[in-house]
Amino acid sequence: MDPVTDYLSSLQTELAKLPLSKIYDAISILQEARCRGANIFIMGNGGSASTASHFVCDLLKNTRVEGIPAFKVTGLADNMAVVSAFANDEGYENIFAQQLSVLVKPGDVVVGISTSGNSMNVIRAIEVADQVGAITIAFTGYEGGKLGAIVDLNVCVPSDNIERIEDIHLVLEHIITKVLREEAQGNSTLVKLSKC
Repeated sequence: MDPVTDYLSSLQTELAKLPLSKIYDAISILQEARCRGANIFIMGNGGSASTASHFVCDLLKNTRVEGIPAFKVTGLADNMAVVSAFANDEGYENIFAQQLSVLVKPGDVVVGISTSGNSMNVIRAIEVADQVGAITIAFTGYEGGKLGAIVDLNVCVPSDNIERIEDIHLVLEHIITKVLREEAQGNSTLVKLSKC
């Protein structure tokens, strides 16, 4: 099999094995946060930082509907001055935890994206979130790593290929955003979602 066909075939197989119930759970958690006016924080490194920023953009802009509360969402990897200041003075492993320590409140939602599930800076931030009673979600791959074991909800991509895990994480954020937009527009068929 040629490498392009192999990649696409593997991607299709992994998409078919996604844990659908956990995707629905993530949608419900985010919908409830929207209705309560809770803050949502999203983070990741490298390609996962890009996915986190994309997720922030889509939740903030593409789900707005008049008369429905807007999402309050912040990307923890998006302010390079803040990230580099904490990395320089307190270590890269603390870049997200230190931001969260002054921002997160009980009932907020913290989303960590890590293909391996072992990004120490994401893990430390999730620990901060747990200490204040925030709800934690991870998007991971492989077996979920340390991150997957400590969050309230782990949406783990069944793959050991970094590129395909990142592909599917982006697909997941698009699915979630689309469903949340349709819910706000009154077009969702997910009756279990909270109504704002």
